[in-house]
Amino acid sequence: MKTKDQIKLIVVDDHPTFRMGLAALVESQPDMTVVAEAGGGQAALELFRQKKPDVVLMDLRMPDLGGVETILALLKDFPAAKVIVVTTYDLDEDIYRAIQAGAKSYLLKDMPREQVITTIREVHAGKHKLPPNVLNRLQQRAQREDLTEREMEIIQLVVKGRSNKEISSALFISEDTVKYHLKTLFTKLDAQDRTEAAISAIRHGIVHLE
Repeated sequence: MKTKDQIKLIVVDDHPTFRMGLAALVESQPDMTVVAEAGGGQAALELFRQKKPDVVLMDLRMPDLGGVETILALLKDFPAAKVIVVTTYDLDEDIYRAIQAGAKSYLLKDMPREQVITTIREVHAGKHKLPPNVLNRLQQRAQREDLTEREMEIIQLVVKGRSNKEISSALFISEDTVKYHLKTLFTKLDAQDRTEAAISAIRHGIVHLE
């Protein structure tokens, strides 16, 4: 039997089967109800304006607007919005970006059902709740220095196998400037060369292979 003061949720995920399963889990609780479902970030923003939910459950990778971008856009208009990321991505950079954007928690899709429900209640109550394994990865990420926007552009091209000359041409900078940025990148990523830097960037989730 549903209670009078229910926690209203929107479920956002581009995989219909998982979205339906998560919605069913929420609806099985007497103090929770799903007021809307969305398959992407843009739809989620519009539905939030219409439904004004208490909590949003959001995937990280979506085709139109990613989870981090959606969170940033949502909190710009609704600073009090409470978002819980629910995703398969457990890399430290993904976690860091989501929490930096304003997510109140970060859950992996293989989490026990009870943990999902408990987290929803705690976030609704105003708490920031991170599972121990996620918190551990976030703490590891905190020890690594942020990459600049230019360094991000360069490491993405390094991962694609581009040479210094090709990077120079693509970014309209000199090869000497490319070499300078690569030195800094190697330090930040604890890498000895381009190959190690690329592997580190992928392993941490700084760059995703599409």
